[in-house]
Amino acid sequence: MIKRAFDLVMAAGALAVFAVPMVVVAVAVRATSRGPAIYWSDRVGRDNVLFRMPKFRSMRIETPAVATHLLTDTTMWLTPIGGFLRKSSLDELPQLWSILVGDMSIVGPRPALFNQDDLIALRTEQGVHRLRPGLTGWAQVNGRDELPIPDKVRLDAEYLQNRSFSMDLRTIWMTLGRVLRARDISH
Repeated sequence: MIKRAFDLVMAAGALAVFAVPMVVVAVAVRATSRGPAIYWSDRVGRDNVLFRMPKFRSMRIETPAVATHLLTDTTMWLTPIGGFLRKSSLDELPQLWSILVGDMSIVGPRPALFNQDDLIALRTEQGVHRLRPGLTGWAQVNGRDELPIPDKVRLDAEYLQNRSFSMDLRTIWMTLGRVLRARDISH
């Protein structure tokens, strides 16, 4: 209950702070590539229920719907400003909407793509699927794109077992540091 109230206050506050930058990003995405500014991705949420998660579109509209690390040449699929959006994590800002509607939390395991069967199976085996996915998470601040799936799930399970308000605050603080330094982002 406290976590949900915290999520609502933080998401509403962040939307107020980032409203103008979000409009600027949306206009920039539309001006530099074909297609909508927002990409709605099918993701796996709490209890393995699918939901639609918004992101600013950083990839071209004809990009295959697979995890980015599975693409042979990520750069050929990026929009002209896609690399910047990903490095700065600005592409993630529309997920504040998912937090407001209850599909996501500020902190939790990052939502898997609908077709990441290996990640979904390991998370279910470890009980991680019971958590609401997060804008950021313990695995994110401990390796992000550099971690193999078993290591991500191990860190997700560690979060499940040790989650607390102080761990969430620590994760948020670590996220801010990583985003500002653009660390552990390979694509």
